[in-house]
Amino acid sequence: MHDIRAIRENPTAFDEGLRKRGLASRSAELIALDDRRKSVIAEAQAAQERRNSLSKEIGGAKKAGDEARAQALMAEVAGLKDRLSELEAAEKDAVATLDRELAGIPNLPADDVPEGPDESANVERSTWGTPRRSNSAREHYELGEALGLMDFEAAAKLSGSRFVVLRGQLARLERALGQFMIDLHTREHGYTEVAPPLMVRDEAFFGTAQLPKFEDDQFWAIKGDALDAPRENRLGLIPTAEVPLTNLVREEILPEDGLPRRFTALTPSFRAEAGAAGRDTRGMLRQHQFWKCELVSVTTPERSNDEHERMLACAEAVLRALELPYRVVTLCAGDMGFSARKTYDIEVWLPGQDTYREISSCSNCGDFQARRMQARFRRDGKPHFVHTLNGSGIAVGRALIAVMETYQDEGGAIAVPAALAPYMGGSTRIEKA
Repeated sequence: MHDIRAIRENPTAFDEGLRKRGLASRSAELIALDDRRKSVIAEAQAAQERRNSLSKEIGGAKKAGDEARAQALMAEVAGLKDRLSELEAAEKDAVATLDRELAGIPNLPADDVPEGPDESANVERSTWGTPRRSNSAREHYELGEALGLMDFEAAAKLSGSRFVVLRGQLARLERALGQFMIDLHTREHGYTEVAPPLMVRDEAFFGTAQLPKFEDDQFWAIKGDALDAPRENRLGLIPTAEVPLTNLVREEILPEDGLPRRFTALTPSFRAEAGAAGRDTRGMLRQHQFWKCELVSVTTPERSNDEHERMLACAEAVLRALELPYRVVTLCAGDMGFSARKTYDIEVWLPGQDTYREISSCSNCGDFQARRMQARFRRDGKPHFVHTLNGSGIAVGRALIAVMETYQDEGGAIAVPAALAPYMGGSTRIEKA
């Protein structure tokens, strides 16, 4: 959420940030809406002051026996009462209109974010490991189906497209990956594990900016059987644990010495993928339901850039422990998510596709989400907005894909990475039963 005062103070910088996002200037329009709000408030204050003054004059007129003047003053007061009601409604409308417009504008990119319209302008930051290239490498769904452990047809009968049924040792491998990640982040990286609700209110979605712009990308659970039920009767299934974890500090004023706060959660995630029709329809790359290990940090403005680098390193540590080659790219302004001011993507190498694919995004949101949530910390007796960060640490389903394709052999069996051995009950290979 943007601060209209900051826009007023530096409209040029605001419009320049929007330009980098590929968006048109908005400062003049927003300032005009704020002027309207201020004008209504000023008129209401003047009307109230006039009403108060007239009330005193009515008493004086009656005391002096001037009933005609008293009646005239009373009529004016009645008119002002009606006008104040109109102005109160006008103020609510002006505030709602300004808030609605501000809520629909994405975060502004940080100064060091590369310019560009889309992923073609992303900048490679680093690489790790040597990608395996083989003409005979099979994609994960070919491996999983040949093993008899990955079933898309059964899932389609149960739930439709973009779901999968995993069986046997492949189901266990997915569980092992999630457990390994959550253990790594809590034991070695200092994150506090949280088991959050998987369904949350609209206010939580608004806080992390899934609402109002991305309502169609969410799955909604309605209480009862009324599809046209009011919004207070619905809960949304989380698209990522970022939503409940970040909202843990909603409407809080935190002590500065208690920052940073670092949370992690291993949860299912649910995405309608409304804007991804036709993309990655084969296999597990883009599912409506998937497991993800999420990282969230809440910190001070001065420490958020360092926290961003730290979060990236924590996510990288997962892939290094699994010995999965990857690269890190800095997203350009046109490719960043709505809430982010700067984002690093980690892309893991998939031998079956012979390319890198995203497996984690680590974003610094600055105070953008904090303003929407009213999440603050106290310094020198005054409240200040926190900075929030989130990242995948990492996407479990995509990690499963990477392990399957990286550790496959010519016969279609899959070796178990050494880091996962303690979670696999002694199994070192996954083979067809």
